[in-house]
Amino acid sequence: MNSPLFLVVDDSKMSRMMISRLVGDLRPDWRIIEAVSGPQALELIEQEPPTLISMDVNMPGMSGLETAGRIRLHHPDIRIVLCTANIQDAMRQAAEKIGIRFVAKPITQASIERMVALFEE
Repeated sequence: MNSPLFLVVDDSKMSRMMISRLVGDLRPDWRIIEAVSGPQALELIEQEPPTLISMDVNMPGMSGLETAGRIRLHHPDIRIVLCTANIQDAMRQAAEKIGIRFVAKPITQASIERMVALFEE
């Protein structure tokens, strides 16, 4: 069986690098790919659906919530966690409504450990 494919979607290069590195340190057997936008994430998913996705919310063009909603329509089994600095209750409720989890930024060892734990529940 292939190791899990983990997709990091964030318009911030620094955030993508930090998430990828920290997840790679925790789960060296996971394959990790990155997307800079919602549309790029959707393209990558069509090539090979990931097992897990870390999704930023505030990105130019298509938001992370919109992207996650589109993913849910066609790939309901992909586990998605929003990793965002937007920690308002409305954002959490919107995420829960479409069946995705939530981890608040800043990106730290502890926040990434929480994210990985959510994926493994």
